[in-house]
Amino acid sequence: MTSPVDEGRRPVLPAILRGQKALVTGANSGIGKATAIGLGRAGADVVVNYVFGREAAEEVVKEIESFGVRAYAHEADVSQEDQVVGMFQHMVEEFGTIDVLVANAGLQRDAAIADMTLEQWNKVLEVNLTGQFLCAREATKEFVRRGVVPEVSRSAGKIICMSSVHQIIPWSGHANYAASKGGVLLLMQTLAQELAPKGIRVNAVAPGAIRTPINRSAWETPEAEADLLRLIPYRRVGDPADIADAVTVLASDLMDYVVGTTLYVDGGMTLFPGFATGG
Repeated sequence: MTSPVDEGRRPVLPAILRGQKALVTGANSGIGKATAIGLGRAGADVVVNYVFGREAAEEVVKEIESFGVRAYAHEADVSQEDQVVGMFQHMVEEFGTIDVLVANAGLQRDAAIADMTLEQWNKVLEVNLTGQFLCAREATKEFVRRGVVPEVSRSAGKIICMSSVHQIIPWSGHANYAASKGGVLLLMQTLAQELAPKGIRVNAVAPGAIRTPINRSAWETPEAEADLLRLIPYRRVGDPADIADAVTVLASDLMDYVVGTTLYVDGGMTLFPGFATGG
């Protein structure tokens, strides 16, 4: 019998994505890993995309398969058009279609603006923004070709762009990252406006401070965590599962009327806690 809680405190979501086919980019670690597992737990078959770390990706596949659904790992750099096209073609061959795209793959190349190289700037924009465009384009082609299958979902397809609180909060020393996430915001909203008449829902999830390898230095020591918590009114650092749960529900028909929205999962970070005692 399935336990009513997961990891000691989290309610287990029902199989609200049963029969759907999902692709999660950057899914062999951190938020992408938790999201891929969460979608599988909710009944979806899942493609686990990665660019480095096949062994870790295969471990994610095994965990997803333990829920009685299908999964496989696919190596592809989302900033490379030919690799993205090939990944979607392979998914259609293996699973027959795609219902949910979670465009999660992202990276940082931090530097003060005076020291930032063009390579650092371009790499972040290519992966974080161009990668989302390429994946959304290929998913849209399949959504439009197939249309709505009512017994699977009320929509023709769902695109969830993984953004960040830094799509609206400036971040000194991270101009390339903040610019890429600001671009994701308008990319998501524009795609939502364009594709809604076709029955395709496009939304975004914007994490705040989450315990992932990309930001380990911000939370791994008590001193660093205490400093970080001053920015979080809810007074805890988020877990990857917090994002996975949000994505899973947003991808389901429970959120069928949600279009062009960013769901901030940030413990209140975007409430500008520095102004809590005045201003």
